[in-house]
Amino acid sequence: MKKIIGVLAVQGAFAEHINALEQLDVHCIEIRKPADLTDHPLDGLVLPGGESTVMGKLLRELELFEPLKGLIEAGLPVLGTCAGLILLAGKIAEDDTIHFGTMNMVARRNAYGRQLGSFQTEAEFDACGQIPMVFIRAPYIERVGADVDILARVDNHIVAARQGNMIVTSFHPELTADLTVHQYFLRLIQQKAKTCVA
Repeated sequence: MKKIIGVLAVQGAFAEHINALEQLDVHCIEIRKPADLTDHPLDGLVLPGGESTVMGKLLRELELFEPLKGLIEAGLPVLGTCAGLILLAGKIAEDDTIHFGTMNMVARRNAYGRQLGSFQTEAEFDACGQIPMVFIRAPYIERVGADVDILARVDNHIVAARQGNMIVTSFHPELTADLTVHQYFLRLIQQKAKTCVA
């Protein structure tokens, strides 16, 4: 049975995530309205890169915010990239805005500034070795709580982390041909399924 992943498709780089996941034999559902969450039993959720302020506004206007927050809080595995990281952050530095606020971390929006607004590098990702990382006006994580595992750093900044069933990256794994992060997310989903069965 193919895993079914919901990809938030209201704004941002959702099509690229779908392309990456379909290469891994995953069935993707574009999430645009509340019915998309109830019509399909989701195994996981992707919150893509884009503009976090716009996405937060659209989530509320489309009545997706509360249903998605409920699913995340109930333990649905979620991968948040770039803007998705901001949506999950418990606190945003120098900003009172909180979106889902489900991850015990402080994120800084557009942290690299204009000079390094967009760049590409390679760095270690958890125990998976070096992977390519594309940053586009990216945030990074300033601080994490004791219950958050750091998965990657670039120039001593935290750019990927995990807390329970939530994984976030500052970079855009969907914009390279490397599928490591998506495979990592699918392993997390598989582990949760085994735990539920047990």
